[in-house]
Amino acid sequence: MKSTKPLLFPSDYDRNGLLKLPFLFWCVLVLQARTWVLFVMAGASRGQGDTLLNLFYPDHDNFWWGLLPGVPAVVAFLFTCRRQAFPRLWSALRWVLILAQMTLLLWQPALWYFGETVSGTGLALVVLDVYALWWLLTSRRLRACFTRQAD
Repeated sequence: MKSTKPLLFPSDYDRNGLLKLPFLFWCVLVLQARTWVLFVMAGASRGQGDTLLNLFYPDHDNFWWGLLPGVPAVVAFLFTCRRQAFPRLWSALRWVLILAQMTLLLWQPALWYFGETVSGTGLALVVLDVYALWWLLTSRRLRACFTRQAD
């Protein structure tokens, strides 16, 4: 039996008529840009940054490589307020975010395979990455947010 619940309500739109991005979208952006968030936190900690970075990234090369999968999330964050100005870029960005999430999902097990110790934080990140990828692929409302509107 099909659900009769409508996908979108009038309250799901902002004052400009654009569909509001779901709260989980922002959570996925933070998850994907986790190294960027750590980088900003370390910079804002005034002298405690090295301690913070060494806690999460004892090998600084992993830290710099860890910034790469977060680039699409940073780009998505920057374009959210101007998504109507760049509709083609915005509609393609969902697939870029999905690809970045797949990369992050494979990244942690690859680190484990190449000798990093398995930790609770790593396991939690893998579980969150699996959920985020599933949500990016299946959320009808998110798909509607990234669909180009007819001009």
